[in-house]
Amino acid sequence: MKIKLSMILVVLFMAGCASQPDYREATQGGFGYTESQMSETQYRVHFKAKGSDKAKAMDYAMLRAAELTLLKGYDWFVVTDRETMVDKERVETSPQVGFSQRYARVTECGVITCRTAYHPTTQFETGVFVGGAKKSEIETILSIEMGKGTRPTRATSFDAREVSNNLQPKDA
Repeated sequence: MKIKLSMILVVLFMAGCASQPDYREATQGGFGYTESQMSETQYRVHFKAKGSDKAKAMDYAMLRAAELTLLKGYDWFVVTDRETMVDKERVETSPQVGFSQRYARVTECGVITCRTAYHPTTQFETGVFVGGAKKSEIETILSIEMGKGTRPTRATSFDAREVSNNLQPKDA
């Protein structure tokens, strides 16, 4: 009886994880959006997702930038910097032994700016991996500046309400 109950709980847990929407607030460094305030009108918006769809990651980062702009009482925002990173990993189906090297990203923020550094890490791996597949993660980071009134004419300026209306996820 305990085994059946455990199996049911595992299946329900997995179904709950699978049904999470792509666009959501990230918790504990997981998938979704986060933001950090740089000044009264400047923010850095992050969106992290499974897969490698750059357009979708950018759309969701822009959507969060628009929502944040409206939430803070502003009309428009300008993207002052943007970066998209894709991390791909190949999982093999045969027995493996070896070392792998990855880079850990460390971001340190001061009063005015943030600095990001990448440090190599080495791992020893061994084992049999079943069901070879490619796993990818994508992260888009936008630096934005918010404003009120007449929107600048730059190509990187956006009406927050318009962006929010156009990029809202559609219900299935």
